[in-house]
Amino acid sequence: MAAARREGDRLRFVGAATRRIARGIDLDEIVLGLCRATVPTFSDAILVYLRDPLPVGDERPVDPFVLRLRRTDRLRLTEDDTDLGLSAADPDTDLDLGPAAELCEVQAGGALAEVLRGVRPVFGDSAAARAALPELLGDGRSVPSGHRAILAPLRGRRRVIGAAVFLRRPDRPPFEPNDLLVAAQLATHTALGIDKAVLYGREAYIADELQRTMLPENLPQPTGVKLASRYLPAAETARVGGDWYDAIPLPGSRVALVVGDVMGHSMTSAAIMGQLRTTAQTLAGLDLPPQEVLHHLDEQAQRLGENRMATCLYAVYDPVAHRITIANAGHPPPILLHLGGRAEVLRVPPGAPIGVGGVDFEAVELDAPAGATLLLYTDGLVESRLRDVWTGIEQLRERLAATAQLTGPDHSPPLEALCDDVLDMLGPGDRDDDIALLAARFDGIAPSDVAYWFLEPEEQAPGRARRLARRALARWDLEDLSDSVELLVSEVVTNAVRYAERPVTLRLLRTDVLRCEVGDDSPQLPRQRRARDTDEGGRGLFLVNRLARRWGATRLSTGKVVWFELPTRI
Repeated sequence: MAAARREGDRLRFVGAATRRIARGIDLDEIVLGLCRATVPTFSDAILVYLRDPLPVGDERPVDPFVLRLRRTDRLRLTEDDTDLGLSAADPDTDLDLGPAAELCEVQAGGALAEVLRGVRPVFGDSAAARAALPELLGDGRSVPSGHRAILAPLRGRRRVIGAAVFLRRPDRPPFEPNDLLVAAQLATHTALGIDKAVLYGREAYIADELQRTMLPENLPQPTGVKLASRYLPAAETARVGGDWYDAIPLPGSRVALVVGDVMGHSMTSAAIMGQLRTTAQTLAGLDLPPQEVLHHLDEQAQRLGENRMATCLYAVYDPVAHRITIANAGHPPPILLHLGGRAEVLRVPPGAPIGVGGVDFEAVELDAPAGATLLLYTDGLVESRLRDVWTGIEQLRERLAATAQLTGPDHSPPLEALCDDVLDMLGPGDRDDDIALLAARFDGIAPSDVAYWFLEPEEQAPGRARRLARRALARWDLEDLSDSVELLVSEVVTNAVRYAERPVTLRLLRTDVLRCEVGDDSPQLPRQRRARDTDEGGRGLFLVNRLARRWGATRLSTGKVVWFELPTRI
């Protein structure tokens, strides 16, 4: 009867202990679960050694390998133990082995290697353990006289990854043969849990690094808008997601603002995010309307496979027109913080997520007044297990309005500080998902700083372009730039007129630099080449490259734009 009762107690203990071990997600939690489950119920002390470094997946084992003491727990004697006649200073009950060796090198063919290779736990007083324990504990240490021990190898799916030593004081019943089975169960569950934790940790690390490398290292500094961003991964126990943001300069001093969220949390999600972000950058380079960009992203997601879905919001800001065009694919709506402190959730048709297929996307064009701030974000900022998404959006709107009130009606809050303040609204239970945040402060370009003309594609166009540019520079008190600007404008317009069939556009923008843009309907991009001494032409782009601070050419759906910039102060 007593034996049956002990066996029942042993089974209940094993069930409770394995459940506690299984609750651990990372390496430390699993090892701690083993220690807390066994001390003092099964043993009075435990030492846990693990390979250093721990092998991952199918990595080939190395010989010899090193075991590192990961954790040691023991029962601390208190006044409550006096009824047992025990004392912490009593050498017969003291479980302190001294400063156990931090590292142990397991040599092939040694006594410890033989026990670990055997996989099965062994009693400490067995011949194999008596030879192996001093090697493991270091400096010839062994189990104190009268104490009982079990040495249990920790074997994962493919190899031994460590060892555990269970110790009992002399006043406790000695370990029985069935306790070897208990130790084996504990060691097996612990080792398999550690294996999974290491694999999970490696995958999460790779996915996180993959995701971070695919996010922009630095945001561009386009004319007429200031940008700031934040990215926060989810809690450590969550798997990496596919949140992303981007800011892409476009022709005409415009900028595309993108934020998206691939559904799911895995390395696959991060990889899909990278593919969609690259596709969005390519589509932006074609200067397609926002709704067309989302349409092509939807097609790309379907080509990537089934259930490759994501939400995305794509906006294009024009600092000259002070307008913004937005299209949405199932993403939380943006919030516009006006200069006076009013925060507005923009009414943008929500659309279906990317990857659904067979749906149309709709774009809306809205005012983007100077001094206003547009906030794009992923749902991790506004949705958690404690609140639904619309409650979170309203809380975000109120937070933005409250922050703006502190700076007064005539000033906008600093953009970086605004992003930090938005993230401060997150509570302890609000970090269920990744968070991507992109903020854009609209400065715009005043109409008085813009000059725009249409030129017929004829021989007289370069001369007319020079005269118009000279007048604009005089109006802006930039006559010092006249010679350089006239020369460069003449060269670029000449190239445009050579291939254009429709009127050529010429635009000058005065901001902290002088920017000139020449557009035509020919998709062929100019290429810089070195002209020979006998060539009559071919030196235009060489001059542009030498005299301009920056220059470039962008292909559009209707042709191309060639631009260059000069500093406004020499």
